[in-house]
Amino acid sequence: NDYQPNPALLKANADAPPVKETLVSHLLKSNCPVTNQPDWASVQIRYTGPAIDQAALLNYLIGFRQHQEFHEHCVERIFMDLLTVCKPSKLMVLARYTRRGGIDINPWRSNFSLSKMPLNARNARQ
Repeated sequence: NDYQPNPALLKANADAPPVKETLVSHLLKSNCPVTNQPDWASVQIRYTGPAIDQAALLNYLIGFRQHQEFHEHCVERIFMDLLTVCKPSKLMVLARYTRRGGIDINPWRSNFSLSKMPLNARNARQ
């Protein structure tokens, strides 16, 4: 398999009524563009809009396995690909990466009206 992000894998059911849901995967992995070390993350996708095909989303996320990009850029790419292809009216993508060098890196992107940032509590994988 070619483990690179491929937005063509994403699908949403535009004919069904809109849904509000939060999807979580612990399978996001990319590689640091400087050191080529693996970066594992739990990703949370909260959205309102056409139902996103969960199997297609999983295939898309697994496509990052050999991709080299900084954490923040991966989250931005996921956000923009979902927004462009699946067309949710509201979308938030949050990634909680495993710590390297004692530093938490938890980038997020949202078009929800937020009065504050998402809770920055560590999960068990961090």
